[in-house]
Parts: sequence; structure tokens; C-alpha cells
Amino acid sequence: MYYVGGFIMRWIVLVFSLLSIFLAGQVCAENLGQKAQAAKNKAEVLEQKAAAEGSKAAPSPAERITKPEAQAVDPTGEKELDDAITCLARTIYWEARGEGRRGMEAIANVVMNRLSLEIFPDTVCGVVMQGEEQGACQFSWWCDGLSDDAEEAKLYATAKEIARKALNRQLPARSKGALYFHHRDATPNWSSEYLKTVEIGDHFFYRPLEGAKN
Repeated sequence: MYYVGGFIMRWIVLVFSLLSIFLAGQVCAENLGQKAQAAKNKAEVLEQKAAAEGSKAAPSPAERITKPEAQAVDPTGEKELDDAITCLARTIYWEARGEGRRGMEAIANVVMNRLSLEIFPDTVCGVVMQGEEQGACQFSWWCDGLSDDAEEAKLYATAKEIARKALNRQLPARSKGALYFHHRDATPNWSSEYLKTVEIGDHFFYRPLEGAKN
């Protein structure tokens, strides 16, 4: 009888332990979802401010996306591209994941530099997906026919951190005002019409000549 009672008690303890683990996981998932939503909401406001021509005011501390919030967005790198953080982070990741932090920051600069100009869309996702309808994407990773899912967790986390800082207006101007870039192995026709601002890793960055149209 004692053995049976002990057996039952062990099962009760096991069930309660498993239940506690399950509930803790539910709470953790809920908190992660709340952080991700907070980050997306803030990012939407920040990209609107960045898109307002001439708006250079830094966001207040309450408006800034925090690192935990940004990292909670698209944690596996497989989500649909429908928010500013994900669109910017995937662009940084796919265009410059092998370029080091400076190169990744320069790509983020280009996207953000375009937001306030009328010839470009006024959202981050719009900027990185521009040209799809003509079959000539501004950012080649978007329409190369390959998977857009991030494959390296550490590098993607770095890309999200850079995206966070870009939206928070906390990045240095690595691209020196560039609106365009290309790989050093390519020689696009348009490159001769613009001023080269900087070379970082395998990428050359450009901006329009003074007085020229974008």
C-alpha cells in the first residue's frame, strides 16, 4: 500500500512539474509576442517620421525600439515580410551578411536615406521591394527566386540589431549619404552618373551629383 501511494505521489509531482513547464512556456511565448508587437508598433511610427521630408528629430527614449523588443520580432527568420524591422533586417542580412558590421550598417543607411525622397516609397518594406512589378528589383535578394528565410541565427540577430538602431536614428552614416550601391564585381550603367561616396568590403556606394536629379 505504501509503495502504491508513493508511486501515485511521484506521478502527481511529475504531472505538476510538466504543467509548470508548459505554463512557463506559455507565459514566455506571450511575453515574446507582446515585445514583438511593441517593436512593430514603434517601428511603424519611426518609419513615418523618417519618411517625413526634413524630419531629422531623434525619437524620445519612450519611442525607441529596445533590443529585446527587436530581437522578439521574427525570431526564426522565417516570418512574412510585412513590417519595417523584418524587411530592413532581411535586406541587411542578405545584402551584406559577409561584409562585417560596417558593411551591414551602410546597407541600412541606404534604405533609410531613401525613405524621405519622393521618388522612393515611404515605407521600409516598400523601399526594399520597389521594382518588383517591373521585374527589376532595387534590392536583388528580393526577386532572385531563392528563399528569403534567414539561415544564420547569429548574423540575423546582428541584422535585427542594426535595423533597430537604424529606425531609432542611432546609426553612424557609413554610406555618407548614399542612395545606391553595387557589388564590386558588377558595373551597372548608372554608376557613372553618380558620385561614389565610399567603398566598404565588396560594395561601392553612390549618391547623386550636386544639383542632379535622383
